[in-house]
This record gives sequence, structure tokens and C-alpha cells, in this order.
Amino acid sequence: MSAWINQQQAAASLAVQRLAATPMATLLATLSIAIALALPAGGQLLLASLQTLGQGNSATPQISVFMALDADSKAADKVADQLKGNAAIADVRFVSRDETQKRLRAKGLAQIIDSLPSNPFPDTFVVTPLDTSPEALDSLRTQLAALPRVDTVQVDSAWAKRLSLLIGLGRKVIWLIAVLFGIGLVALMFNTIHLQVLTQREEIELSKLLGATDAYVGRPFYYFGALQGLLGGVVACGIVYAAFALLQKPVSDLSALYSLNFSLTTPRPLEALALLVLSAALGWLGAALSVRRHLNT
Repeated sequence: MSAWINQQQAAASLAVQRLAATPMATLLATLSIAIALALPAGGQLLLASLQTLGQGNSATPQISVFMALDADSKAADKVADQLKGNAAIADVRFVSRDETQKRLRAKGLAQIIDSLPSNPFPDTFVVTPLDTSPEALDSLRTQLAALPRVDTVQVDSAWAKRLSLLIGLGRKVIWLIAVLFGIGLVALMFNTIHLQVLTQREEIELSKLLGATDAYVGRPFYYFGALQGLLGGVVACGIVYAAFALLQKPVSDLSALYSLNFSLTTPRPLEALALLVLSAALGWLGAALSVRRHLNT
């Protein structure tokens, strides 16, 4: 067991020496790997942050029915009776124009409201439908829009659905980019190890003549690829953390300006660890493919 550990230590030490022997090549390869990893990782975290925009919204879509501004209480009562008698509606909540005005006053808009000549808010019904499928919502919205003295009908969750669809599309694009960059990373490491093998061809042939196996000869290259990938992963984590820290305040200010529940989600320790493991694994894979290809020729 100790002999195996000594072999692993010797191979890892040799890989470190080879990395240190070509600092410029190591730096450029590390930056290439870091950028290839940081872009999809940062994109994934950005999409995770965008999901917070939908937090706090009801899982069940609601429909807001706005009465005309000049509609009186009798018109509102008539609409309320029709809504309550609609079999497609699970619940109806009435929000009077005076209640809306009081709520906005409580939020610090009293000065603006007092400057207006009259109450600009309509009576509103908040409707919870039984069937939340897109077809049923569209049909119900059309029915409600045809009610007398109804001015506007709005599905409150429509924007959240659109955001969810966009996030889903964004995730697929990010995964596609990640796969392409991963393949590029493996190809980069394949070519790097290929150059290493060519540079040390005579040393490799001499080792084989002395009885070294392919596993013994290839082991330092495996460590080289894993360490090179790990270095790229470390730099990628640094890039993502630095970028999110730099953008955190401007994004928070913009979010507060529009009263949005949005903030950038920085990588958690487990996510950073997963990125490091992935980068080392991709580096090892590129090295393994290159070693098997070139040591057997």
C-alpha cells in the first residue's frame, strides 16, 4: 500500500514540476479553462437569481377584473353576482377603490394622491379560477371582459409564466454552452498532453526499455491534466465571485428602483466544490484520452 502511495506522490510531484517548468503555457491554459467554466457557471447562477423574481407570487394564477372608473356600486354588485355564479371561478375577492387608495397612502404615496383631483383607482375583483390551464384562463378572461362596466381584465401570473419559460430556455442554452465548452476543454487538454508526450518522447521510450508500464508512464500526465483543470476551476470560481461582487450593488440599486425582489445569488460552497471537481475531471479525461492515443502509437 505504501508503495502505491509513493508512486502516486511521485507522479503528482512530477506533474507539478512540469506545470512550473512552463509558467506561460500553464497560465494561458489556466485562463482558457477558467473562462470556459466561468461563463456557463455564471449564467447558471444568473438564471437562479432571476427565479427569485417569481417568489412571493401565488402558485395559483389570479385574474384581476377592473371596473370602469365611472362604474357605480350597483354595477359592481351586479358584476359580483355574476362572478359568484360562474362555475369556473373558485373564489372572488372585492377590492374597492377606496381600499386601494388607503393602501397606497400607507405606502407613503399620500402626497401624490392628495394632489390628484379625484380617486383614480377603479373597483377591482380578484378572481381565483378553478382550472388554471392556459386555454381555460384565456376562455375565462374573455368571459369576464364581456361583463357590463368591466374595463380591463388582467391575468396576474402571466408575466411569471413568461419569465419561467424564458428561464427554462435560458437553462437549455446554458447547458448547450457548457457541453460545448466542456468538449473544448477536453480537446485543449488533449492537445496539451500531446505536446508533453512529444517533448518527452525519448524519456518515455527509455523508461519503457527499463521495464516501465504504460500506467507508470502515463500517471504523471493524468495528474498533470487533473491539476491543470483544477487550477482552471479555482480561477473560474474567482472570476464568478469577483463578477457577482462587482455587480451586486448596481443590481440591488436597480432592483430597489423598480421594487423588484431580485438579488444576485453567489455560488455556495458545494456549488464551488462541484465546479472544482468537474474541472479536474475534465482535465483528467483530456489527459487520459491523449495518453491512451499517443502512448500506444
